Amino acid sequence: MDLDTVIYLAIWDSHRPPEEERRVRANDRDYNEKFQYASNCIMTSKYNIITFLAVNLFEQFQEVANTYFLFLLILQLIPQISSLSWFTTIVPLVLVLSITAVKDATDDYFRHKSDNQVNNRQSQVLIGGILQKEKWMNVRVGDIIKLENNQFVAADLLLLSSSEPHGLCYIETAELDGETNMKVRQSLSVTSELGDPNNLAQFDGEVVCEPPNNKLDRFCGTLYWKDCKYPLSNQNMLLRGCVLRNTESCYGLVIFAGPDTKLMQNSGRTKFKRTSIDRLMNTLVLWIFGFLVCMGVILAIGNAVWEKEVGALFQSFLPWDPPVDNFLFSAFLSFWSYVIILNTVVPISLYVSVEVIRLGHSYFINWDRRMFCSRSNTAAEARTTTLNEELGQVEYIFSDKTGTLTQNIMTFNKCSINGHTYGEVMNILGAQQKRVQALDFSAWNPLAARDFCFYDQSLLDAVMEGEPAVHEFFRVLSLCHTVMSEEKSEGELLYKAQSPDEGALVTAARNFGFVFRSRTPGTVTTQELGKAVTYTLLAILDFNNIRKRMSVIVRNPEGRIRLYCKGADTVLFERLHSCNHELMNVTSDHLNEYAGDGLRTLAVAYRDLSEEQWEEWSEHFRGADKATDCRDDRLAAAYEEIEQDMMLLGATAIEDKLQEGVPETIAILSLANIKIWVLTGDKQETAVNIGYSCKMLTDDMTEIFIVNGHTVQSVREELRKARERMLESTRTRDGGKEAEAQGWGGAPPPSLLESISGEFALIISGHSLAHALEADMEREFLETACACRAVICCRVTPLQKALVVELVKRHKKAVTLAIGDGANDVSMIKTAHIGVGISGQEGIQAVLASDYSFSQFRFLQRLLLVHGRWSYLRMCRFLCYFFYKNFAFTMVHFWFGFFCGFSAQTVYDQYFITLYNIVYTSLPVLAMGIFDQDVPEQRSLEYPKLYEPGQLNLLFNKREFFICIAQGIYTSVVLFFIPYGVLSHATQSNGVPLADYQTFAVTTATALVIVVSVQIALDTGYWTAINHFFIWGSLGTYFTILFAMHSSILFNIFPKQFHFLGSAHNTLGQPVVWLTIALATVICIAPVLAFRFLKLDLKPQLSDTVRHTQLVLQKKRKPGGRAGRGVGGSRRSGYAFAHQEGFGELITSGKNMRLSSLALATFASRHSSSWIDTLRRKKHANSPGAQNTPPTGENSTTSPQAPPLSTSSSAAGEAEQQSNEPVLAHSPDEIALSAIRCTVREVGECSTATVQVNIHLKTSSSTNYMQIHHTCKSTCTSIVCYSTLDRALIL
Repeated sequence: MDLDTVIYLAIWDSHRPPEEERRVRANDRDYNEKFQYASNCIMTSKYNIITFLAVNLFEQFQEVANTYFLFLLILQLIPQISSLSWFTTIVPLVLVLSITAVKDATDDYFRHKSDNQVNNRQSQVLIGGILQKEKWMNVRVGDIIKLENNQFVAADLLLLSSSEPHGLCYIETAELDGETNMKVRQSLSVTSELGDPNNLAQFDGEVVCEPPNNKLDRFCGTLYWKDCKYPLSNQNMLLRGCVLRNTESCYGLVIFAGPDTKLMQNSGRTKFKRTSIDRLMNTLVLWIFGFLVCMGVILAIGNAVWEKEVGALFQSFLPWDPPVDNFLFSAFLSFWSYVIILNTVVPISLYVSVEVIRLGHSYFINWDRRMFCSRSNTAAEARTTTLNEELGQVEYIFSDKTGTLTQNIMTFNKCSINGHTYGEVMNILGAQQKRVQALDFSAWNPLAARDFCFYDQSLLDAVMEGEPAVHEFFRVLSLCHTVMSEEKSEGELLYKAQSPDEGALVTAARNFGFVFRSRTPGTVTTQELGKAVTYTLLAILDFNNIRKRMSVIVRNPEGRIRLYCKGADTVLFERLHSCNHELMNVTSDHLNEYAGDGLRTLAVAYRDLSEEQWEEWSEHFRGADKATDCRDDRLAAAYEEIEQDMMLLGATAIEDKLQEGVPETIAILSLANIKIWVLTGDKQETAVNIGYSCKMLTDDMTEIFIVNGHTVQSVREELRKARERMLESTRTRDGGKEAEAQGWGGAPPPSLLESISGEFALIISGHSLAHALEADMEREFLETACACRAVICCRVTPLQKALVVELVKRHKKAVTLAIGDGANDVSMIKTAHIGVGISGQEGIQAVLASDYSFSQFRFLQRLLLVHGRWSYLRMCRFLCYFFYKNFAFTMVHFWFGFFCGFSAQTVYDQYFITLYNIVYTSLPVLAMGIFDQDVPEQRSLEYPKLYEPGQLNLLFNKREFFICIAQGIYTSVVLFFIPYGVLSHATQSNGVPLADYQTFAVTTATALVIVVSVQIALDTGYWTAINHFFIWGSLGTYFTILFAMHSSILFNIFPKQFHFLGSAHNTLGQPVVWLTIALATVICIAPVLAFRFLKLDLKPQLSDTVRHTQLVLQKKRKPGGRAGRGVGGSRRSGYAFAHQEGFGELITSGKNMRLSSLALATFASRHSSSWIDTLRRKKHANSPGAQNTPPTGENSTTSPQAPPLSTSSSAAGEAEQQSNEPVLAHSPDEIALSAIRCTVREVGECSTATVQVNIHLKTSSSTNYMQIHHTCKSTCTSIVCYSTLDRALIL
């Protein structure tokens, strides 16, 4: 955008009047411009050329530290109070502001670049009766524009006409709601004939409608034209962000443009994000400044007292400077001088170092080859550098479904036909074989789809052998659907399906020889095993969410009439003939097996009809279809009448493919105490199916609550009942213990809800969520949802996604992360503390708005548990050490003030003060902040519980800060008083006293550098060559610079700048000085070492235990096989995926017959092995003796004792550990992921080297307990640990 456009938009936005209704007249720009409607130019950036400097500086000076340093800079410009040069502050301050500004400008530049790409897209606008190409940014409200196939819709348009019959057009709305299935829009009949530009140029209709809003599914307006008015609805609108599909062209009238479009109304504003550590540092800087003021006051009071009592004696030969005429004014100036001297408790280099460390962490994310997707050639990208450590503190993840958890691919996986199941490949002994090679259909079926995979040869053999039931089964799949077929060339079929389920079933029938070729309003043409067959289509009994089934009635070439039906087994089994009882039981067992595998199922049936039955029913059907009142109810009754006494053929099982690793990722993140909520625009059935597939929902859950209320009262009641059921279940589990929920009315206290021990899930629809997010109910909804393990919100708008995220941010005070891949996720991504974009099939809008991006959901596990945890750990260790070393450095000046007459004299020379944070101590702490680790990345993934310290903010908080400054103050006391006490009485070898200022300054500075270098060596947990080089190189650099500054060479060149000629050589040549430095170092470091050893022995952290386990165990546990898969499960209908009602009517009416197909939206999820089902269990509220007593009851019996899991190194002569695999109720993968590892302790005289570990796992319906025996071989002592799989209790 040019500068004039930016200025115009800024002025327009600030003076825009509010709208109550919108009036738009076609082809009349002069009329429409008087309303000052927004142009079609969009801006998602934060800055422009005019506002960048002011806005960016304003944002940066919201950092308290930047304001603090600006204040110090002003003080240093006053010569009467400044002991240091002003350049020591202004150079780092400008450097920090410049680096941050460049980074922000770069980020915003890419937003501008994206905006320009969109704004400069070309569109055909009807101007003066002629179609002219215009940029999107130049389109205005009231313009008529032409869209062509596969083009994006430029603005919110009223559809006027289309190249398709009856004004129909087909759109894809993935950018808006994440759905990839086709949707139909239709123009008004009065405008549908205006297909010619000349006719459209004469169109002068006026639209009066609602003002701009964010409701994607609603539009209310009226068209006034030729003295008539016509109602308008959402079915007449094409929204910005949609893509025109399978429609040659259409024309639309621009109603909303640019920021007024519903897409932009839902996108939210770009927010300035800060981490919790940034906010804490702002608070700490204020505290430090208050501490600094207190120190300045103390020293100023000391100066006043000293000047009055002692300084007066020196006035004759050391008078005050001219501005000072009394001791009070001297104290006032002394106060400000000490504020400047002591300001290094928070040096500005801290903020430079923080930015460098964050930049390094961002590069590690970008360079991580394990987060690189070779299939899409996409690497992970950290699009911001300010949020890395917050990745280690996430408690809530809000995920989109379509394209984020799924691949948008669905496949025909298994089927049951006439009591036989197909799809499982078995060997001769009946064991399931690993799939090796897919069947080759092309050898005998030239029309087979190349990408279709099936592995069971027996089903193909049944087709080739001509089994009637198998043929009829696939005939149903090839006829009973609303798919459209497009044959671009001979034998090259392209199916366009309303739902991905239908596409998968028709493709399966196609590969097994029953090929759907084409359709007309009254016929369906198939090719059955190479023979063309045309069926007369008599009726389509359309699908809807209530019926959960669809049927077709066809007449075959022989004249036989048959009804074919497919639908959810729960509704179809009720309508079967009584003779199907035995087959229904067998099929039901197969359906249970399929559901246990996470597959989506449909039952298939048929019914033969006589001519008389058909004629009689068709009369009822035509009457219901033509009814003016209660038409839907009458049609449903007619459908119900004919769909009876059907004969069961079998069932289908479709695999809804998840992205790779989704179930495992969700399980591991759950073990890290991260709660995952799915917010999707899809239907409830869709979301529930995905919930089961990715193991968020399991059949072992205590209860799944579904909230579908349409009123405030009904939603409130459903939430109340859910809470009551949770508390009732908790009381039952706790053996009848009285819960304290009685008397709380609507909502029990949060602490009570958080103590709920069962596993619950909450599923809530968009219309119910709208009521639940109201101010008087949002807390009830939040507490209910947070008490559940899984939360799924269905049919939500983009704005509702953002509101849910904002609700959790506001009330839970937890770090939130939102992840999505479409434009409908942008608002949620911007609202969350951290936004992650998936570079998938729904465009790049989510990526552009995100803070981090990659191509697979499974990479989120590594982003959080490895990079996020390490970033948080490194930043916390960096900050702790940084505050420690600067308090140790600065507080020496405070103690020295009591011995120099409070004259604001510094201990060190100004070059040491300048170089201390820039050269001497900067690189070691940077190396630690960039490279440090507590455990390797593999252990970070194996022990998800290591993530919890970040969520609880344990590594850097106010308590840790006070510990750091206390250690720093202690170090400063030692570094000042030990040299002072020793040197005041020491002499050189020639008898000359060492008690001079220069010797004391060199000794103290040297001891300080050595002590802080030793301290960072102790703090470093992961040594690299860079750490060694920086730590010991910094020490070498210090001595090199020290001797250089005290040399005669610099003194001869700059005699007024370098006063300490030869001081370093004389001082460091004295043995007593080195003994003093050594003594000070030992006194400073010894308490730290003692404290850490005691803490490691008495109260080790999980990371300490993990490191110790690596050293103790010589043999790693062998990976075992996974647990067997259960066969039980909830059945999920294959009609869940956004299958819309009404397509059957379109087909039979012939309105869409010029269009060769509808939409094929492939959508998918691959289930994982069922070991994840029981991986995460919430712990019971412990009774008083629960910690020391194993669980009792019939389920508490231990399994037979297993062989030892591993043997630690022992003294010579110890027996070799048995090599048998332990027999566990859960797989070793589960135990590894559970993050339970026993702390190896000493038992009496027995050391850890002689401890043998045995593991037994006991299961109950509610909790999995692991019993671990440490049996001491030398003493007969035994330690027993009981633990749930999600929390270790080492006793």
